[in-house]
Amino acid sequence: MFAKYTLGAATALSMISAGSVSAETITIATVNNGDMIRMQGLTDDFTAKTGHEVEWVTLEENVLRQRVTTDITTKGGQFDIMTIGMYETPIWGKNGWLVPLDDLPAEYDTDDILPAMRGGLSVDGTLFAAPFYGESSMIMYRTDLMEKAGLEMPDAPTWEFVAEAARAMTDKDNGIYGICLRGKAGWGENMAFLTATANAFGARWFDEDWKAQFDQPEWKETLDFYVNLMTDAGPPGASNNGFNENLSLFQQGKCGMWIDATVAASFVTNPDDSTVADKVGFALAPDNGKGKRGNWLWAWALGIPAGTQKTDAAKEFIQWATSKEYIELVAEKEGWANVPPGARTSLYEDPNYKDVPFARMTLESILSADPTNPTVDPVPYVGIQFAAIPEFAGIAGQVGQEFAAALAGQQSVDEALVKAQALTTDEMEAAGY
Repeated sequence: MFAKYTLGAATALSMISAGSVSAETITIATVNNGDMIRMQGLTDDFTAKTGHEVEWVTLEENVLRQRVTTDITTKGGQFDIMTIGMYETPIWGKNGWLVPLDDLPAEYDTDDILPAMRGGLSVDGTLFAAPFYGESSMIMYRTDLMEKAGLEMPDAPTWEFVAEAARAMTDKDNGIYGICLRGKAGWGENMAFLTATANAFGARWFDEDWKAQFDQPEWKETLDFYVNLMTDAGPPGASNNGFNENLSLFQQGKCGMWIDATVAASFVTNPDDSTVADKVGFALAPDNGKGKRGNWLWAWALGIPAGTQKTDAAKEFIQWATSKEYIELVAEKEGWANVPPGARTSLYEDPNYKDVPFARMTLESILSADPTNPTVDPVPYVGIQFAAIPEFAGIAGQVGQEFAAALAGQQSVDEALVKAQALTTDEMEAAGY
């Protein structure tokens, strides 16, 4: 679906001078998350400064990943800017499929990008996508339901405590479920959550020889724990729920806890959208005492495919959308709680942002994530909720289907793990590992 934004009144930003390149119409593929929808609504500010118009293709997360991957690998040329993440960027940058962002102007201040985000979006020190927002994952919970259950959420809880609290908060007769977790199949949906969770249970995708590990007890413990917890304390139809579905459930007051992207904090605390905005607390993602928390690291970033004919205009858009000035624009229009988080160091030093209730926990979650050392036992891959190899997306998409089927009761946990082990082994051997 295309939405076209044309010239409109806007406050001045000094960074981009109008008319610096001839006016273009650029096409941007993006995900249907709240921050991206907000960016679209502010696009007339960019048009007013540059003369460029923007056409948006806004897609559900799994569909976006398929569309941009197909387009860039086939050199389809549909998009001038793609919304991509920490998984795709290093692989595509290394392949020469993205335009390097190594010539952004000094006032853009690339060094202000949080080191974890800059590192995850670079190849050999060269930035190939600029983070629109950065995230880890954390617990968002209903303070009133926690109190009613006679429990107190620690800043750094264990999975054992989370499971106890979820069951205690569940009141199915009144449509309240103690915990909402991703169940929708997809390498960036249920497998992002389950891979990060598995790290805390001591599981890993591959051993140091690239052998699949789904036949090991740590994965069985992870998946049993998840399916049992969701059966006891999760909402019906959970195998259909991804980020947006769980966000809606939480905003409607149907979830006691939700463990998901830190970026969701501004949506669950926004009184315009959330019926429980004044009753939300935050805590780090759970651990199991093994030294790893179940939190991930991700950035939704803007990259330029090498096939575009509109590189200069695309770079101007990226400068606008990922700048300090854009953060100030959102703060002015929507309030500081709604600015895109997790991308720039200066945001967390801004006194206006320090009063935002989730700012500290978001930053702590991001800083605690270590993609170069994600698991209890050593692994040959980089990435917390993914393994940064080209084959991962396809394999994890298939594994995600098996795990969603186990959650839906269509097969047992053991059956799902046997299939996951077999298909992963076959795919990795075929790829030459």
